[in-house]
Amino acid sequence: MMFLELGSMVFAVSMASAAGLVGCFAVMRRMTLAADAISHVALPGIGIALLFHLQPVVGALAMLLFGTLLIWGIEERTRISTETIVGVVFSVALAIGSLMASGEELIDALFGAPGLLTGWETALGLIGAAAVIIFILKARHSLVVSLVSPDIALTSGINVARLNLLYLLAFALTVALGLRYLGVLLMGSLIIIPAATARRLAKSLNGMLSISVAIAVVSTALGASAGSLFHRDTGPIIITSAGTIFFLSLLKRQPR
Repeated sequence: MMFLELGSMVFAVSMASAAGLVGCFAVMRRMTLAADAISHVALPGIGIALLFHLQPVVGALAMLLFGTLLIWGIEERTRISTETIVGVVFSVALAIGSLMASGEELIDALFGAPGLLTGWETALGLIGAAAVIIFILKARHSLVVSLVSPDIALTSGINVARLNLLYLLAFALTVALGLRYLGVLLMGSLIIIPAATARRLAKSLNGMLSISVAIAVVSTALGASAGSLFHRDTGPIIITSAGTIFFLSLLKRQPR
């Protein structure tokens, strides 16, 4: 039991760290609304998994990856903005998912059903979180260059299309990692709120990444502790904690 508790704690920290890193580039890419919508794409996958008596996270991850490839493919073929494509995919996914899941299963999918993770859930989660963290840290400069000027990125030898796909896949994987704790409604918030706060407080890219990770980890730890203490769902407490830190950051005056 102690091993499982330790594994769940390490997983939660790793998931929050991945969310903090991915969120920084979502904010810089102006994907704040799209980021929240992408998490809803998991809902049909959860419904299908429940229908066939599979682990909901497996169905969610499969649908998130499929949705990511669909969004990237449409964007590359049509040049429609990511936000518009995500909005369409999100609406259809939410409608289908609501039809396939109901009652307590739907509530758990929307808001999360935290608890002790099994050994294989912890192992796979840690591998996924490590993959996201390593990718963001290694590709952070390329991601910034491609945001500033795709033309400069191309002349520098950066494959912008592939980089965008890898980022979207990292985003989808991060969402899947957090579904157990926060559900499809709240996971996008853990990705966006710490990053938005860090953008106000940081003076450099590395500073923004560090602050975002710290806020995401602290919020997750507070949510998990308070949820266990007061016997409440952890997801809403995690997001409330992150939101409180954001509003406190507004007290800092920005240089004119």
